[in-house]
Amino acid sequence: MVLGDVLDEQGAAVAKEITGEHGEDRARYVRLDVGREEDWAAAVALAKEAFGRVDGLVNNAGILRFNELTATPLEEFEQVVRVNQVGAFLGIKAVAPEIGEAGGGTIVNTSSYTGVTGMAYVGAYAATKAAVLGLTRVAALELAARNIRVNAVCPGAVDTPMANPGLLDPAGMTEEAREAMADLYRRVVPLGRVGRPEEIARLALFLTSEDSSYITGQPFVIDGGWTAGVSIL
Repeated sequence: MVLGDVLDEQGAAVAKEITGEHGEDRARYVRLDVGREEDWAAAVALAKEAFGRVDGLVNNAGILRFNELTATPLEEFEQVVRVNQVGAFLGIKAVAPEIGEAGGGTIVNTSSYTGVTGMAYVGAYAATKAAVLGLTRVAALELAARNIRVNAVCPGAVDTPMANPGLLDPAGMTEEAREAMADLYRRVVPLGRVGRPEEIARLALFLTSEDSSYITGQPFVIDGGWTAGVSIL
């Protein structure tokens, strides 16, 4: 597999970890700014050189900014659009032809539960994630004849630094702040907790496997029941 990111040190470390466990060249890292077509071209070229073909894509890049919609600067809105929406578009555009040449495969786009419903103070993010769902459906229709399935995962809150910046410096996060976050999820999420990254990864893996061979063009919400409705309990 090829891992792409703009966090070079962390990305290279993950690729090394995946490779090291098996003693063979199973993963490569490439610097990938998803808003740049030339970076996508370089990533595709590396994948073909290293592994011979491209048979799948997980479009997972994303950034989140909290702001009242009418107070959001245009520059901030466009920054979120460039990564979350344009990045997904360019990924599909660059990789789908290669997947088609390989005989087919899968594309999994990361949307969000906010792409299905609304959430205050994340207007730019929600707009881009709704757009990713639109891209997913159109791509599924247009690429089905090439044996390419396209689906979207729509996570709720997940225990990563994007949803919880305190994780960037756990030592600097007070026990009071940690407990306040846990209490929030206990109150708003029916399952009573934040999601785990590996839970989202397993859904993406399912959508890339033969177990989902008759599924395309669909959003899969994975949010602990957050969007199921209003609880009075």
